[in-house]
Parts: sequence; C-alpha cells; structure tokens
Amino acid sequence: METTITTQGNPSKIMQIGTGFFATKTLLTAVNMGLFTLLAKSPLSGQEIQEKLGLHLRSLYDFLDALVALGFLDRTGIKKTSNYSNAADSAFFLDKNKPSYIGGILEMANNRLYPFWNNLEDGLKTGLPQNETKNSGKSLFETIYTDSVKLKEFIKAMTGVQIGNFIAFGKQFDFSNYKTLCDIGGSGGTLSAHVYLNNSHMKCTSFDLPPVEPIAKENLQNMRLSEKVDLLSGDFFTDSFPKSDVITMGNILHDWGKSDKKILIKKAYDALPKGGAFVVIENLIDADRRKNAFGLLMSLNMLIETAEGYDFSTSDFEEMTKEAGFGQISIMPLTGPTSAAIAIK
Repeated sequence: METTITTQGNPSKIMQIGTGFFATKTLLTAVNMGLFTLLAKSPLSGQEIQEKLGLHLRSLYDFLDALVALGFLDRTGIKKTSNYSNAADSAFFLDKNKPSYIGGILEMANNRLYPFWNNLEDGLKTGLPQNETKNSGKSLFETIYTDSVKLKEFIKAMTGVQIGNFIAFGKQFDFSNYKTLCDIGGSGGTLSAHVYLNNSHMKCTSFDLPPVEPIAKENLQNMRLSEKVDLLSGDFFTDSFPKSDVITMGNILHDWGKSDKKILIKKAYDALPKGGAFVVIENLIDADRRKNAFGLLMSLNMLIETAEGYDFSTSDFEEMTKEAGFGQISIMPLTGPTSAAIAIK
C-alpha cells in the first residue's frame, strides 16, 4: 500500500545533522593545525597562511572561506586579495596562548574521538568500548595514564571543556558557610583554582592519581596559585576521601557504571560533615530525557570510551544520593548543557 505525502516536509535539519561532520572536521583540523593561534598574532593573507601551515593551493580558499561562512574567521578582500583574522569567539577561545583556550577538547576530539565514533554501531550492538580498549584490552584510563603525552592532552581537554563551568561554579555557589573543599579527580586543579580565585577564604585541595600531579603543578604555577591550592595524590576507589566541607567531582561520575557511581557517592558522604555539600558538575540530562541533546550524546561517548560509564539525569542523581543518605538536592545551571547537582548531608 502506498503512503501519500499530503504535506511537504523540510529536510534541512536532517541534512544539517547528517552532514554535520563536514563542518566538525573542518573546525577540528583548523584547531589542530594551530590556525587560530597563528592568526591571533596578526591578520594574514591566504598565501601567507598557505606558506606558514604548509597547505596546498587547491582547496586553500575553500577551507578558509568555509571557516568564514561558519563564523570562525573574518575576511577582507577575496581569494588572492584576501586577508583573514579570527572572529571574536575564535580569538578568545581558540588561541593556545590565552588562558581562555578551550581547544584541548577539540584537539582530543580530532586525534582520538573522531575515528572512534565511526564504530558507534558496533558499540550499540555489543555494549563494548570502541576506543584503544578494542585493540589493547586496556581501559581508557590504563592507556592514557601510562602515556605522559596522551595524559597531558587528556587533561588539557578536560580543562578546556569545563573551564567555563568551573568559573561559573566558583562565582555562583555560596561558599560563605564552608572553609574547605576537595575536588575528587581534580585533573589539572582548575576547579580548585577558580573556587579559590572567587572565594579566597576557601582552602582547596585537588585529588587525583600520582601521574597527574606534575601536570597539575605546572598548571597551578602558570596560574600563580601554587601556594594557594594543595595537590594530593591517591586513588579515589581505594583511598578514603579527605575530610572536607565541600566535595566536588567534575565529569567523574559519568565515567563509571551505577555500582561504582554509588561507591563514589557514599565515599563523598562519609567524608563530609553534617551540612556539607557534595557537588557534581556534569552534562546532567533532564528528567524527561528530551532536552539536553548534548548530555545524551556525551553518554554515547561514554559507550565509546568506557566499559560501563553513562551520563545520568537529575532524577538519577537524586535517587543515588538519597540512597547514600543525603537530604536536600538542588540543581544549579552553569554554562550551556552543564549543571552543578548539589546534595547536602
């Protein structure tokens, strides 16, 4: 039986998403080649960019003008008379020499995640990771934490994707009744740094595995906060959490399955005093699972990257924290699709 189409649909969204990888890979390539950092020094002609980045003439202007059309570059002139400069957002967020640089996550997306996502269908059918684990048998963290270059890239990526949220959290959360904070899985120490910068009475500690400490130390030195933020090495599954008024986790819980999530939540509960706050900064999925597309896509990324990890909803958070003994639960929107989920002991 034939189906008659009585209204003309609009395929534009289908085509935009279906071919979205064209634009994605164009941006990732520009970031990976350092184009925006190069243009931060001064505007350049197409020919100058070609020479400095070692590009072929054939698609030079298609590449650069695509970035203009996408809003990442500005341009005067055209083709041989062109001069290119960074658009405002690119100048602020994609210049490696600025502390506001978020390109670390884009570099990792280009160098690691992009090819792995080609195997999403395999992951959906098997429930198994599709990253380095597929060939080596080692977990994401075993692979990354034993390779100093990959570890540094990973930490830069995690810092880049979350720095705006850490700044927002440091400004928005009311720390007036608290004195100490421990950031579990603190990576480069950035969350602790921004809490201190906005709340100078807070004594902040960043807790992570031993290989992370030199990278965090360098990061804090660059921020001139070496004497203000403490670094503590340990394993958050085998070691007790330091006693603190506030326990934070930034993009930690989504790496793990439900049973491990519950273990970490209970350890946070045990480390807090009565009235203490447990704060999780994640791409929390809305309770109805209809609005936060990025959170749902990030959960698919956890399929690609981890054995059991998944992103969770606000109602999932409430269920797990109340089971651990927490009382009051609240959600604080931060930037974009990210929120701080707060549980009070």
